[in-house]
Parts: sequence; C-alpha cells; structure tokens
Amino acid sequence: MSDYRILTDSTTDLSPELIREMDVDVIPLYFTVDGQTYQNDPAGKDMSFSAFYDKLRAGAQSSTTQITPERFREIVEPLLQQGTDVLYLAFSSGLSGTYNASRLMFEELAEQYPQRKVVTVDTLAASMGEGLLVYLAAQQKKQGKSLEEVAQWVTDNRLKLSHWFTVDDLNHLKRGGRVSGAAAFFGTMLNIKPVLHVDDEGHLIPMEKVRGRRQSLDALVDQMAKTGIDNAHQTVFISHGDCQADVEYVADQIRSRFGTKDIHINYIGPVIGTHSGPGTVALFFLAENRN
Repeated sequence: MSDYRILTDSTTDLSPELIREMDVDVIPLYFTVDGQTYQNDPAGKDMSFSAFYDKLRAGAQSSTTQITPERFREIVEPLLQQGTDVLYLAFSSGLSGTYNASRLMFEELAEQYPQRKVVTVDTLAASMGEGLLVYLAAQQKKQGKSLEEVAQWVTDNRLKLSHWFTVDDLNHLKRGGRVSGAAAFFGTMLNIKPVLHVDDEGHLIPMEKVRGRRQSLDALVDQMAKTGIDNAHQTVFISHGDCQADVEYVADQIRSRFGTKDIHINYIGPVIGTHSGPGTVALFFLAENRN
C-alpha cells in the first residue's frame, strides 16, 4: 500500500496539539482585517485569536479568502513528486469554494501524475465539526486503512457528524446574510439567541430561537441528548468565539448529563469567526443523522 498524507484546511479549527497527534497537514485560509491580510494559522501566529475577537468587538470588519487552485498545486505537487499519495478533506462546499478549487486542481494533478492517487472529499462540515471528521479519519488511517478506505469512510459518515451552534450577536449573521436586518435588530432588543445547525448540504441553517444565553447553551446539549450516538463513549469537540466560561459550561453539562470523558475545546478561528462573531459556541458529535 502506498504511503499517503491526509490534508485538510484551517477551518477545522484544530489545535496544534491535536494536529500533531493526528499527523495531518493543515492548509491555512486567509482573513483580512483593517486592510491587512493574515493567515488563519492553527496557532494564531499572524494574529492571536483573542486579538482577532477584540478587533471584532471594537467594530472592525473582517473578510475571508478561500484556498486557490495554485496554492493547492504548491502544496500537493511536491508530495506527489516524492511518491506520496494525497487525501484532502475539504471545508464544506455549502460554505466555501475551497472544495471546488481543490477538485479542479486535483483533476489536473491526476493527469500529470497518473501513477499517484490524489483524492479530495467534501466533508460538508465546518469548524471543529470538520475537525472531528478529520480526527476520526486519522484514526482510521492509524488502524491501517488505505486512502480509498478512509475516503469512503468519510463519505459514508459525514452526514452523521452533527453541528449545533449558537451566537451571542445576531449582527454578524446579518452581515453574512443568515438573518435579516429586522430579525437582527428585534432579536437583539428581545435577547433572542438563535440555535443553528449545518444541514446535509453543508449550509448553516437557523433551527430555533430561545430567549437568553444560558437557555441557548442548554439547547445545544439538548440536541445531543436527542440524537447523539453512545454519548458517554464518543469523542466530542466544542469550539468557541472567545467565550471560555460559556464553552466550559457546555462541556460540564455534557459530562454531567452523559458521562462523556473525551471532550476537546478550541477557539473558532478567524475565517469561521468572521461570519459567526464573538460569543459563538458550537458543539459537534456523532449522531444518527444531522437533523
């Protein structure tokens, strides 16, 4: 069996420690704040995550840039030249053009290197939901599964990766077109907190509205109670937009309600955070289905 590498992108919001443990390569996307462009590096080397959220709170506007086909070539071609096959697990095509950019370049590279395998899979996932899927794929690789077997495993299981989010400030969703200006205004006035999920096409969809921050955090855990698979023994990822106390509250609820021990917490990086804003909390787990 040929050696292969698993590649993914920085929208997985994986910590450097998890990336090393998984032995995967992460390709950064980019974000621009106040006219300056930065890499969304997993360690926050260009800009710390707390500094990024401080800028958003102060009113700074941020935009994001996907990975280009040329950047994929720069990273993937040297691996193929040295005899290493590549499996790329991509940010949801429902939220970014990154997957399509990888597909176009991989088709070219497959023609140029017919003796090598170069495969891209749309995870239909985002933030640490994408990260959890990559984490589980890396476990499959460690068990000796081939590139084709891991790619098939991801395709077969991606719609079991459940994403549930809540945001503290509706205005970031308004800028991204997720809610209307009127909904953002009245929701803010009435302390309405939306609960959202990522659907089977990889789009972010509002699902319910609750009044109050604590109730919105409890609603995330309630969704895990409804649909989670073997909650006590699965690995759970939680990401957050610079709100450590809130994410710890969610983790404590999961531990007390289900007895779950394997919980990983990390920041929502600037690419996802540009659209979700400070105060976002997102919970990811395996479920019977996403809904």
